Amino acid sequence: MNPISTDSLLDALNWRYATKKFDSIRKIPQSDWDALEEALVLSPSSFGLQPWKFLVVTDQAKKEALVPFSWNQQQVADCSHLVVFAYKKEIDVEHIDSFLQRIVEVRGVTLESLAGYRKLMCDKILEGPLRDQVKEWNLRQAYIAFGNFMTSAALLGIDTCPMEGLEPAKYDEILGLSARGLATAAACPTGYRAADDPYATLAKVRFATRDLVEYI
Repeated sequence: MNPISTDSLLDALNWRYATKKFDSIRKIPQSDWDALEEALVLSPSSFGLQPWKFLVVTDQAKKEALVPFSWNQQQVADCSHLVVFAYKKEIDVEHIDSFLQRIVEVRGVTLESLAGYRKLMCDKILEGPLRDQVKEWNLRQAYIAFGNFMTSAALLGIDTCPMEGLEPAKYDEILGLSARGLATAAACPTGYRAADDPYATLAKVRFATRDLVEYI
């Protein structure tokens, strides 16, 4: 693998901003979206359990229906792809076993060889200290994928707007999530900034590195 340069990484992160106005005409090319979709799938998670679903809303009517429940933020309607990050409200033994079966398929190992890992996950998640915290734990997991997605998009020159200003229960209702054991964590309008978005040219404001990074 050839890593990107440090300049390329920092240029992309400095270029990225929470896009306030999207070009409603311009759509993400399929090849670029395919890469972003794979970036979502490749997001890391604790134990590798991936307790999430990524709902990609491209239907214009559905995007418009979500605007009133997104603090009337027009980015939801004007973006190319709206990604809703949903998390599983519970993790059960079926989910753990499905994940283990996927390991068997991908790595060619036996299910028996994973018995210790299965016990560890069941002990910690189903019967141990995480049992009563699974919902909050899964919610936090979704944000790992959220950050990974925005960085990946920036590296491809694609704009995003991280959005928690929404009504999760209404998103759940419109997208039919509750019946599937899922709940909305956040949303991310994705596409390309409008040429007249005044926020696109503002300097990025962060505390000085010395105030945020400490070596001990």
